Amino acid sequence: QVQLVESGGGLVQAGESLRLSCAASRDVFGIQSMAWHRQAPGKQRELVASMTSGGSTNYADSVKGRFTISRDNAKNTVYLQMNSLKPEDTAVYYCRITATYGVNYWGKGTLVTVSS
Repeated sequence: QVQLVESGGGLVQAGESLRLSCAASRDVFGIQSMAWHRQAPGKQRELVASMTSGGSTNYADSVKGRFTISRDNAKNTVYLQMNSLKPEDTAVYYCRITATYGVNYWGKGTLVTVSS
């Protein structure tokens, strides 16, 4: 059974950094893209950062220059380095992997809280 497990969330002050990790089980094959989404209280889920199988990346305008998505193929893990965090970054962050036939797999989420 495919599992995606996020970790690294927590409570930090504005201006500090966090690195989120998403470890995928080894039974995920044919990965087409990997991404991080977030959902703030009372808001819809939004795409934060994505990476294609070829390594191309895209970021939401709100996080450009502050967040970086990366991967470690040997560990089957995707990361989100978050620098210069702002209170508006507070949200539950979800890892998403798109695999063979366009099937999406989602993690259960990790909470990031940024205080002023």
